[in-house]
Amino acid sequence: MNTLGIDIGGSGIKGAPVDTATGTLLAERCRIPTPSPSAPGAVAEVVRRIVEHFSWTGPVGVTFPGVVVDGVTRTAANVDHAWIGTDARELFTEASGLGVVVLNDADAAGVAEATFGAGHGHEGLVLMLTFGTGIGSAMIMNGVLIPNTEFGHLEIDGHKAEHRASDHAREVHDLTWEKWAHRVQRYLEHVQMLMSPSMIIIGGGVSKKADKFLGFIDLPGTTVVPATLLNNAGIIGAALAAASAAAPVAGR
Repeated sequence: MNTLGIDIGGSGIKGAPVDTATGTLLAERCRIPTPSPSAPGAVAEVVRRIVEHFSWTGPVGVTFPGVVVDGVTRTAANVDHAWIGTDARELFTEASGLGVVVLNDADAAGVAEATFGAGHGHEGLVLMLTFGTGIGSAMIMNGVLIPNTEFGHLEIDGHKAEHRASDHAREVHDLTWEKWAHRVQRYLEHVQMLMSPSMIIIGGGVSKKADKFLGFIDLPGTTVVPATLLNNAGIIGAALAAASAAAPVAGR
């Protein structure tokens, strides 16, 4: 099934149609800067523009950078706080005129990596950590997603982890890749102590620059690898969620 995946980030909103049987993008991504302020109505308009850009008429999956429960956004750490309590599924459905599924952005990326990427076929506990405006997380146990983890908000040394170890923090504090990697190392050690994952997948925009920092990461007992789907993981995961929701139920 072909579905449209749209990935909402703190700085950009991007989308593309996806062949969900292979995880392949079927067209070049359409990217539009995230509105400022990133209020629900303004973001919904960008979603509508992306749908229109592809002349899309089928199922749509949309990621959101926060906790999503039954289509309602419960948190909004890196977007406008007006999102808290918003029925995003209804909002995007009205804006696009199409059936929409909404899920956490890191969860979407984790599902994509588990299905087609670095976590494919891997048993045990896999953590997907996306480093961007904040730090997103996805927990996958033997291929099954445990949704809405927020490990970027863990407190380490008196600070939220994402305030010190996100890619945004690297840029704001003008850190070299090596100095930033030391902060990431401290964060990963804490996560490892809490969860003992067998694999950690590093995603987000930094995944395509893994050669600049992964050499400074040492986490005995846990395999640390870059996301193989790079920054397309959110789009692919959103599309997979839309395909799953649109699939006919056996016996009906």
